[in-house]
Amino acid sequence: MKNQRRKLGGALRKSAVVGLVAVAWIASGVAVAAAEQAQTDGAEALRFDNVLVLPPVGFSARSPIRVDFLEAQMIESGWAGPKEGDEIKLQSGAARWEKAALDERGAIQHNALRGGYLFATVKSPKEQVMLLEVSGHTMCYFNGEPRTGDPYGNGLTRLPVLLREGKNRLLARCGRGNFSARLTPPQKPVFLDLRDNTLGDIVNDAPAGGAVLVVNARNEPLDDVRIETAVGGGVPFSEQWQQPLDLTPLSLRKVPFQIDKEEARKAAKDEVVEVELRLVRQEPAGKETLDTATIKLNVVTKGQPHGEVYASSVDGSVQSYYVIPASQAGENLALVLTLHGAGVDAPGQARSYGAKSWAHVVAPTNRRPFGFDWEDWGRIDALEVLESAQESLQADPRRTYLTGHSMGGHGVWQVGALYPDRFAAIGPSAGWISFETYGGRRQQQQPSDAVTEILRRSAGTSDTAKLAQNYAMHGVYVLHGTEDDNVPVGQARAMRQILAQFHRDFAYYERPGAGHWWDGPDGQGADCVDWPVMFDFFQRREIPKPRDVTQINFSTANPAVSHKCHWLSIEAQIKQGEASTVDAQFRGGDSRRFTVKTTNVARFTLDGQFFDPHLPIDLDIDGQNLKGSWLPNQPWTMTLARHGDSWSVVLAAPPALKGPHRHGPFKEAFRNYMLFVYGTKGNEQENAWALSKARFDAETFWYRGNGSVDVVPDTQFESVKSLQGLTRNVILYGNADTNAAWEALLKQSPVQVRRDGITVGQRELAGGDLACSFIRPHPKSDQALVGVVAGTGPAGNQAAIAPNYFISGAGYPDLLVYGTRMLREGTKGVRVAGFFGNDWSIEQGEFVWSDEPPQETKQP
Repeated sequence: MKNQRRKLGGALRKSAVVGLVAVAWIASGVAVAAAEQAQTDGAEALRFDNVLVLPPVGFSARSPIRVDFLEAQMIESGWAGPKEGDEIKLQSGAARWEKAALDERGAIQHNALRGGYLFATVKSPKEQVMLLEVSGHTMCYFNGEPRTGDPYGNGLTRLPVLLREGKNRLLARCGRGNFSARLTPPQKPVFLDLRDNTLGDIVNDAPAGGAVLVVNARNEPLDDVRIETAVGGGVPFSEQWQQPLDLTPLSLRKVPFQIDKEEARKAAKDEVVEVELRLVRQEPAGKETLDTATIKLNVVTKGQPHGEVYASSVDGSVQSYYVIPASQAGENLALVLTLHGAGVDAPGQARSYGAKSWAHVVAPTNRRPFGFDWEDWGRIDALEVLESAQESLQADPRRTYLTGHSMGGHGVWQVGALYPDRFAAIGPSAGWISFETYGGRRQQQQPSDAVTEILRRSAGTSDTAKLAQNYAMHGVYVLHGTEDDNVPVGQARAMRQILAQFHRDFAYYERPGAGHWWDGPDGQGADCVDWPVMFDFFQRREIPKPRDVTQINFSTANPAVSHKCHWLSIEAQIKQGEASTVDAQFRGGDSRRFTVKTTNVARFTLDGQFFDPHLPIDLDIDGQNLKGSWLPNQPWTMTLARHGDSWSVVLAAPPALKGPHRHGPFKEAFRNYMLFVYGTKGNEQENAWALSKARFDAETFWYRGNGSVDVVPDTQFESVKSLQGLTRNVILYGNADTNAAWEALLKQSPVQVRRDGITVGQRELAGGDLACSFIRPHPKSDQALVGVVAGTGPAGNQAAIAPNYFISGAGYPDLLVYGTRMLREGTKGVRVAGFFGNDWSIEQGEFVWSDEPPQETKQP
């Protein structure tokens, strides 16, 4: 079996598209394909019946703590399905299943489905694979296996599922009162689905290509597939850029392709070119064509609005963005990054702006129209697009600006606070501040306790107002309509009050009588985003050179997310997840004198390349005087570490310590070309859980984040653990008894999970009903991480399905261990939660146990 990896033409930001994953076949590909083709021949659509609905029986909000009395009952009683009138006992009262029906389209609207459940059955005359087309739910179980949801009702969720002969069960967790479901036969065992394309236009020197969805409607893995392309009818199919990928059984995945731009330009008609896609698999005897399809790409002349693509370092997937080039050609023009609102796509956002003579306008996607609220992976997308666009457009990095509307306005507050030296000015329009002020996290939240406090700190970067001092590094223009009924103007007024306490360069404008969206006075344009006064404000500002910056007051809640501002870098915290601040003033003179005040900082670095490194340095830090010299570490730096109440100059921190290069909390593992590894060393039930949970997480990240994740069995981990020499982050599904990769990655971990319990340092938690998530440094890398999703037994495995990491604003600490009791009692069911120390140890960390009061944070 081949294990090839090629760059996507070396062009997609010089990032490799996600690498090949090798999964062994357990039957002949030809035989399996023939058998499954026979299954689809003559197959008919199937309708669900015996429909029951249940009103809400719990809550989760933006938290890893999920209270769900139905899931608790499913785990505790071996639940086989409800009957009309069955009760689910709640903390007070009970909820009852009631009869309902789907209409002829398979749809239903019901108040119980506003946060409740729907149960239905379907009879199949034989065992067969069909496509579950389901919408309006957050997730579902089909015959007990978790599958991703379609909470936004965009119709993308068409999942291959295996029907048993006889009765099959669907249980859907719903959200907004509307739901639909039906089963249809797949057109082929493996096929291209063109409903979710990521495409770039053919323009300039930008990469040309994209990614389309491939569906594996087989109950077997599919390995070494790629998309070949041809344009102009007679041009041969090309393998030059096509990257081989694998798919797990009954799964879907975005697969990339790139085309020959010169041939595409020759073949274009009316600025459109048809591109043939051919999905192929390499067999010993040669290539097998699995499916073909045709798409159309725009051929755009230089200087015209267009879409571009790049490969993300999160998972190697192809992502897109849209550009409105400057109306006048020139070098080193400015760049305005604009962030869209909820449900808006990047082209729609960009086209709300008129072309500027002095600046390019660039709109990233947040990975989806709803995406991640420009937090987590949405924030990463914004930064990756900024990097890609600055390179592609050759923009002046010192004239970079950030704006956005609604959810995008929140993104401006968020990204602008985290990266204050990347933008000369920011301009939020109709932006909300944070989940704390706008809703989400506090809705239905339980009373605060020690565990809740740990969870809050795990999402510390979401607390925009705590980082507001960072806005002093750039200009701020706040724009809002007085009659906004979507994002109340109180959000803007609250930020105005905060800024007024310290900021010397901010402007504020409320549009009288304007709502959430408002056009120009002549009804043309969109003044709520393309506000001329704001753009004039931008044009008059630029990012200062680092050597011209004499004072930095910078805060971060997590050095892995945000650590640097000009010549200052915060590398380690005392209390993780809280705001860490360094206020540093450079005074110059014969000796380089700095006056520094710190809060919650364990280690920071000054970058001497912007000063004369040959002069001595004089430091007054928290009232302590230190003298020294720059360390010639190329570039010249000075690292200072806190020991108790005193500071000292130290060598650069070893990579084994936590720092910007590698840090928690848990969600940080889901990046760096992440690789999902499921266990096959357990019994049949344990192995089935590991595969289904890994597939569920991968398809959830596809739906919410346009992702494309490598999912491999533990037996193939060694062959795919690195990508072009880079050690990848790994997410393990299973425990030490069930996942063969555990020995190589977690043998030395202070947290050990087995079938009968979990060991955390010197403490043991016994039982088969425990679940956990935790993060550790990769033992064979200075930068990579290992994340773990595990249960101790069937009950624990089922409980491990409940949390959803791919929700913005939900914080998961370095370690979270909980029992099935969590599903009934919330945080009372958490056994331990907390953060490993800066040396990744239990002893220097901070943990809350269910049977003792919270610990004091240890000083480094």
